[in-house]
Amino acid sequence: MELEFSGEIWHWRGPAPWFFVSVPEDGCRELAAASAVVSYGWGMVPVTAAIGDVTWSTSLWPKDGGYIVPLKADIRKRAGGVDEGDTVTVRLEVDM
Repeated sequence: MELEFSGEIWHWRGPAPWFFVSVPEDGCRELAAASAVVSYGWGMVPVTAAIGDVTWSTSLWPKDGGYIVPLKADIRKRAGGVDEGDTVTVRLEVDM
């Protein structure tokens, strides 16, 4: 399964701060259907993600009935220095 969407980067200021992009609601419905087959621990969904030419392996985190894409500092830097508030186009391929 493949999915492409645009979203704004947001920052979670928890004890270990992270940056994320939320998957839109319609994409979350598709991912929820696939998650029954591929999900592991806490509902995580393994994917290959891409922003522009930057591709990496990660897992989508379940949050509030949807999914979010974690963006490590290295990924944000390699993707042109994107940061909180920037809108990016994300491509996801669920790893089967």
